[in-house]
Amino acid sequence: MEAEDIVQEAFIKAFSKLEQYKAEVSFGAWLKRIVINRCIDVLKSKKQRLIELEEHHLNVVDTDYKNEWLVDDEITIEDVKVAIEGLPEKYKCVVMLYLVEGYDHQEISEILNISEVASRTQLSRGKQKLQNALKLEKNGTRS
Repeated sequence: MEAEDIVQEAFIKAFSKLEQYKAEVSFGAWLKRIVINRCIDVLKSKKQRLIELEEHHLNVVDTDYKNEWLVDDEITIEDVKVAIEGLPEKYKCVVMLYLVEGYDHQEISEILNISEVASRTQLSRGKQKLQNALKLEKNGTRS
């Protein structure tokens, strides 16, 4: 879905900048360069967000639900990434969009074509599964 969005944004940008096309290269090459540049911009943005998350040790708190969300100090960013990847797809999408990408429930409902209630429910269940995956058992192994 994200790749489709990037391509669509690149086409919109190309269309709006059509007057700048000078025919020095083929139209396809010019358009391809716009798409590649947009992809690079998105990747840089994601990398910056990951750096910010690592700097803040992934402080995950959802004020909508008034519940504290704490994990052990031994949990690393890599542990969180692996745990998110292990979530069922419907929860993973909402968790990523809400906690990592910063979308609100209205935006998520539009992106995923679900209701806001479904977005909130899937986030709550996804966070619960994520929290359970990150808990350390008494013997030091992950549950």
